[in-house]
Amino acid sequence: MTELILSREVAEAQQAGRPLVALESTIISHGMPWPRNVETARAVEAEIRGAGAVPATIAVLDGKLHIGLDAAALDRLGQATGVRKLSRADLAVCLAEGATGATTVAATMIAAALAGISVFATGGIGGVHRGAEETFDISADLRELSLTPVTVVAAGAKAILDVPKTLEVLETNGVPVIAYGQEGFPAFWSRESGLKAPLSMNSAAAIARAHLARGALGLAGGQLVANPIPAEAEIPRAEIVPAIEAALAVAVEQGIAAKEVTPFLLGRIFEITEGRSLEANIALVLSNARLAAAIAVEIAAQSSR
Repeated sequence: MTELILSREVAEAQQAGRPLVALESTIISHGMPWPRNVETARAVEAEIRGAGAVPATIAVLDGKLHIGLDAAALDRLGQATGVRKLSRADLAVCLAEGATGATTVAATMIAAALAGISVFATGGIGGVHRGAEETFDISADLRELSLTPVTVVAAGAKAILDVPKTLEVLETNGVPVIAYGQEGFPAFWSRESGLKAPLSMNSAAAIARAHLARGALGLAGGQLVANPIPAEAEIPRAEIVPAIEAALAVAVEQGIAAKEVTPFLLGRIFEITEGRSLEANIALVLSNARLAAAIAVEIAAQSSR
């Protein structure tokens, strides 16, 4: 079995039975420039601690799967070059080759489950890319949600995707999609996508009960909790949709494909919105971290009854 390298904070939390929240590392290596990436990572971890849980940022460093990164490891990852972007297909190869890689949603879910962590906070999940009827470009995140028993808190699917098709694939794979505090499915930078979420819940306690009930029923897979971006930070659909369309047009023109699509589009949208998309992204990740911590605390409390 793959050896897990636990940070001191994570190891102590596990021994004490304290709730843990997993965090991905692609936001550090591929999402933002240094030093904003590490500053944001530390702010997200602080939100989780402040809400009563322990953060566990996950990454592969020199072929070792780390569950929790200390300050030095965060700094190293934030400044490293040539860091691999790891999904389900890449994780084992990165470990076997002794390389360094940052985990996406799918790889983070796998590692979290190996470490016994039930809740994971991210920004937005991957999904069905526009034009997938020709390219078959569908994120492994969707399949992972149907396989791995982790509750994932995100601000919906990334708005650059084909959101209706993403919801259809999640439904086909039996993944509960739960909007938090509203009936509409959020669209990452915007609170509403114009689509109704399949399910809706209004409390961390209810979401925790649903997580535990899936386990009791022996159902495979996790849950997607769609947490809308805070109202004061959102970019309304009327503003962000034209920016997305403009970025997509450039991507098609330049032949951007596969794993390069998402970082290219996010970069273009950052330019078009003059940085507002990044500020909104940070706000929604912090909000998701707080909700994920509340769910993790509830799962721990309900499991001990």
